[in-house]
Amino acid sequence: MKDYLVKAFAFDGTVRIYSANTTNLVAHAQKIHDLWPTSAAAFGRLLTASVIMGAMYKGDQELTIRVEGDGPLGGMVATTNTFGEVRGYVGNNHVFLQYDSGKLNVGQAVGNGFIHVTKDLKVRDMFTSSAEIQTGEIAEDFAYYFTASEQIPSAVGLGVLVNDDNTIISSGGFILQVMPGCKSETIDKIEKALENIMPVSEMIKNDYTPEMIIESITKDDYKLLEHLELEYKCNCSREKFEKGLISLGVEELEKLKIDDDPVEAVCHFCNTKYNFTNDDLEKIIEEIK
Repeated sequence: MKDYLVKAFAFDGTVRIYSANTTNLVAHAQKIHDLWPTSAAAFGRLLTASVIMGAMYKGDQELTIRVEGDGPLGGMVATTNTFGEVRGYVGNNHVFLQYDSGKLNVGQAVGNGFIHVTKDLKVRDMFTSSAEIQTGEIAEDFAYYFTASEQIPSAVGLGVLVNDDNTIISSGGFILQVMPGCKSETIDKIEKALENIMPVSEMIKNDYTPEMIIESITKDDYKLLEHLELEYKCNCSREKFEKGLISLGVEELEKLKIDDDPVEAVCHFCNTKYNFTNDDLEKIIEEIK
């Protein structure tokens, strides 16, 4: 199944809900970042929440979401846009923590700290809002963020299942937001439904589509509005790294030329490596001059 997201209104338009399958993009992230199970579960949840949040905006707007906790994970960053594209990185790729039950202990890996959401709305300034991490399990933390920082009562479900060999079995999530005018009995229905549904990762594992996840929450009382394909996609390029080298200035570039070995630049988001030989550096220096 391709990764994709659907947006719907439910209960006479008083609730909006986004649901996504992100198995392939999280599997790609696991592979390129060499993530161990708990790192993969935490990062996969963040990527899923981020790409869903990106779908809440329009045009060429972008979001950067930072989870800054004091746990061994060392923090995470994800950047997404309105086109279903997301990328990111983890402070410590090799974290494997479990509860006694065998469940991955994402909360301990993340630790205490804050979620920061920076919105680049393509106007003069960017806007950053923050909320304190509640459990470190990511879903609960985003639910709190929406309620505390954006004053939108929300329910968030995120899940990633990881194989013993670190590969991804399934990944997905949903974000449900209550709109003004939502009746208390509707909220009661939603709460009961959320208490009884399977974990999101189990639903995806059992071939639930994003539409089926919405059906299980709303009991078919919804209207689909949008379908968006999702992808882990980095926008790095050799040209961008060249601009970074130019910003160092002639003096620093001359120092880099002392060794015969090429200068290697590595993208944090996708681990693509770009090599610059002394000849390349000389050309850049000539351009600056």
